[in-house]
Amino acid sequence: MGLMKRFFLIVKAKISKLLDRAEDPNETLDYSYEKQLELLQQVRRGVADVATSKKRVELQAEKLEASVAKLDSQARQAVQAGREDLARVALERKKGVQAQLQSLDAQRTQLEGEQQKLINAEQRLTAKVESFRTQKETIKAQYTAAEAQVKISEAFSGISEEMADVGLALQRAEDKTDQMRARAGALDELLESGALEDMTQTGDVIDRELAQVTSASEVDAELAALKKELGAGASAAEGTALEGGTP
Repeated sequence: MGLMKRFFLIVKAKISKLLDRAEDPNETLDYSYEKQLELLQQVRRGVADVATSKKRVELQAEKLEASVAKLDSQARQAVQAGREDLARVALERKKGVQAQLQSLDAQRTQLEGEQQKLINAEQRLTAKVESFRTQKETIKAQYTAAEAQVKISEAFSGISEEMADVGLALQRAEDKTDQMRARAGALDELLESGALEDMTQTGDVIDRELAQVTSASEVDAELAALKKELGAGASAAEGTALEGGTP
């Protein structure tokens, strides 16, 4: 039994949470306002119905009052004519009509009281509905403003998250660039030291060393030839100078 109660409690809590998410305060306020307007219309119809009933009673009372006056006149005429029997009948009918008038007066008084109560209720309810309408519009405006602020905050929050992602991407790009630079520098140092073979050069290591030796020998031979040529030129210039100086 306890398990079932907990189950129903959880279900009610879930439903309440879903309803709370789905509930729109603006719609709820408008619906409440419409219900109050319907109640106000019912009260006003009640006032109109009571007023109509009272008017019917008043019209009926006017007819009975006219009947009382007529019966009273007939009784007088009968007495003047020496017809007491007819005068008695007219007076008896007059008494019956007057009793009906008393009943109608009581009904009219009761209806007037009910009508006044309904009028007072209608006035109070009208003031309440008008106050609720003003409060409703104020709450709706405040809710709309709060909703807009939430959306703006959520938008800024989304932008902040995106900027954070951009910052992380830039950091990763800088880190990767630094890694590539470090790798390129290390490769250059290895190439210069000879620890890493340059795959762009042809031949094996022995061929390259022999080529370097040959190139060095050729440079030495060319340098010696140049020195010899320059030395010979200097000796010839000295001999010419000596011949020109002989008397």
